[in-house]
Amino acid sequence: MNIVLLESLGISDAYLNELTAPLIAAGHSFTACKPSHIDSETIEMAKDADILVLGNKPLTDGVIRALPRLKYISVAFTGVDHIGLAACKEQNIAVSNCAGYATDAVAELTVGAMVALLRRVLECDDAVRTGGTREGLIGCTLKGKTVGIVGTGAIGLRVAELLQPFGCELIAYAPREKARAKELGIRYLPLEEVVKTADILTLHTPLTDETRGMIGAAQIAAMKPGAYFINMARAQVADSYALAAALKKGALAGAAIDVFEKEPPIHAGHPLLGAPRVLLMPHIGFATRESLELRAKMAFENVAAYLAGEQLHKIL
Repeated sequence: MNIVLLESLGISDAYLNELTAPLIAAGHSFTACKPSHIDSETIEMAKDADILVLGNKPLTDGVIRALPRLKYISVAFTGVDHIGLAACKEQNIAVSNCAGYATDAVAELTVGAMVALLRRVLECDDAVRTGGTREGLIGCTLKGKTVGIVGTGAIGLRVAELLQPFGCELIAYAPREKARAKELGIRYLPLEEVVKTADILTLHTPLTDETRGMIGAAQIAAMKPGAYFINMARAQVADSYALAAALKKGALAGAAIDVFEKEPPIHAGHPLLGAPRVLLMPHIGFATRESLELRAKMAFENVAAYLAGEQLHKIL
């Protein structure tokens, strides 16, 4: 089988060689390509591939339909909304992801963002750098705050676990209730109740037809005055324009955003760039050394399993 890696997985060459050596020893070919944002270049690189490995590089229906040999895609990522699944279904291409590789990384960043917002860390840094003091920079604690978690999958539940020692009240919305969530003391409520009750609203839901736009202008307007908003899920779950407007008029105390409609760099006109009290991050939630190594290991374990007639982490 011809295996092609379409983008760097953020690991060392030595570790990549270690992961691919058994595949090469078994008689398969492996090629690591330089990433390209141009579909025609991707098609040229992947035209002879039986198996593709990639992270969050978009792989459109059009590109997939142009790869007649393709049989399997191992996505070194949790979400697969950047993969043309319609074309994969048409061509009977199997798809696996690497769910769970970044659970701790994203959850830890989420809690860190909460602390940064509540303690006004960015403003404090600016004050020191510009000769200021702590005057006017009194923050607040996480203890006693009601945290609304939208999505109680692995990451949402890990956020809840990390928040327990802080003494937060935990509420959540999800289509399906989890026994583990109830063990953690999470109260499930309708989405509208979570939105209007939470001091901090944090999103950890995948992007699906049901979740696209679920936090729109009406939901943002219903949030408590002075609440905080965090999105570590997908940008399309929430309305960036409505969020920016709420921040500008002071309806919300702050926000932390790690996901955008397109991967950074984002365009200069993005509404959140001009919003106050917002911590913007370049989709860094998953990106720790430990997570990147784990996802690469999982991605090539997926390939090895497929070659052995099995399929791990099946999406299609």
